[in-house]
Amino acid sequence: MLFLPVSVAPVLHTESCNPLQTEPIFTVMQIPAQSPLLVLLLSCRNDAVTLCFVFRQYTSVRPDLHLHYVQACQKSSQPENPFVAHVLQEADKNDEICTKGITLKIAGNNHPVPVQRVTDDDLGVLASVLRHAAFVKGLDLAYNVLTDAGAKTVATFLQENSSLQYLNLMFNDVGTSGAELIAGALHRNRSLVHMRMTGNKIGNQGGMFFASMLQSNSTLQKLDLGDCDLGLKCLIAIATALTQNKSLRAINLNRPLLYSQEEETTVHIAKMLKGNSSLVELHLSKHEMKNFGVERLCEALYENSSLRYLDLSCNKITSDGVKFLGELLKRNQSLVILDLNANRIEDAGATYLSEALSVHNRTLQALSVVSCSISGKGLTALSNAIKANMILSYIYIWGNTFDEDACMSFSELIQMGRLNPNCTDVAPYEVDGQAQLAELSHGLQREYYWAPRHRVVADSAANASLGLVAVSEYL
Repeated sequence: MLFLPVSVAPVLHTESCNPLQTEPIFTVMQIPAQSPLLVLLLSCRNDAVTLCFVFRQYTSVRPDLHLHYVQACQKSSQPENPFVAHVLQEADKNDEICTKGITLKIAGNNHPVPVQRVTDDDLGVLASVLRHAAFVKGLDLAYNVLTDAGAKTVATFLQENSSLQYLNLMFNDVGTSGAELIAGALHRNRSLVHMRMTGNKIGNQGGMFFASMLQSNSTLQKLDLGDCDLGLKCLIAIATALTQNKSLRAINLNRPLLYSQEEETTVHIAKMLKGNSSLVELHLSKHEMKNFGVERLCEALYENSSLRYLDLSCNKITSDGVKFLGELLKRNQSLVILDLNANRIEDAGATYLSEALSVHNRTLQALSVVSCSISGKGLTALSNAIKANMILSYIYIWGNTFDEDACMSFSELIQMGRLNPNCTDVAPYEVDGQAQLAELSHGLQREYYWAPRHRVVADSAANASLGLVAVSEYL
């Protein structure tokens, strides 16, 4: 028996033998890239059969994406997009391309100089290059000019590719028919884990296609349909689908277009939460939600033990609605993040929260009350809650009214080390011996819409939610 160390490509050769043959006969066997390192080879010469165990040293041949892109452009008579060509050239230099895979960041925004944004024709060529590129795990095409024609290319790509895990199409020009094609492809796709459709105006009907997809897809874990002009019917359909879907862990339904004051969508979402045991992250920002809707959600969350991140920012919740949340926090053992940004909760609401967090709750780690019309009394109460509760470690308070006592309280928390400077959005300083607070670019998901190209603030400080509730490595 012979042990032979070799380097092999993903397609390996194995020998089949016939005792009458004087030379080996070779057949081709397809070996997946993630297969074990041990491959059995059979060889025979004359009437002797030799078994060879070959230890596979996985050294993939470094791909040349840029060269393939240039050739594909020439073949299709399509002019090269210099931005795409540059990204592919840089990807070819990435050492991780042959190990854990890469994400191609071809977003059209936030560059030092303007770039040529990706069009439908550009995407057609790019898709032909990446169709079988197993090392490409993520594709960021945000802020380009892709339309429904580009969505057709995306749909075909999702049906043919079995390795892509992350796809970002936020703020392109995909409409209802494009949403139908992409959602249709996701019925059969078994690799994509995180999908961002943010800002594409797919409308109510487009949302219905994604609701239908959620009834059959068992792979997708995070779906972002924020700012997509969703309507009443599709929100109800999505909530209904999530009563059966067991794989989706995070969904963003921010800023739908709702014309009713009855809060039907909140009622259906609350009903879904009673029976759903897989969802851990839920974004309901800009839903015109009032105290009635918060009460329905709280009633449901008494029966839910999986939700860890609840985003109720930019609604119409007052201190009366926060009272229900305060009662919930006294008993809830699963919520880790609560985002109440831009709700008029005032001092009374802050007091309800501080009472629950000071004595009863020991699971909430992050609270955001930015721009909530809170004055010194409420802010001081929240600072006292942090002193009493060692689990509550992240708090965001900018945009409220700071008096001397509030500034002193939070300055002391930071200076004594109880509150990490990276875990809040204020920093203390002094003017004429008086404590003051300055704003920091920190938050739960400060870089949801865009991230600075040259980072000044650590990602963990600007997007704290990613570390606290890690559904995906991407926002």
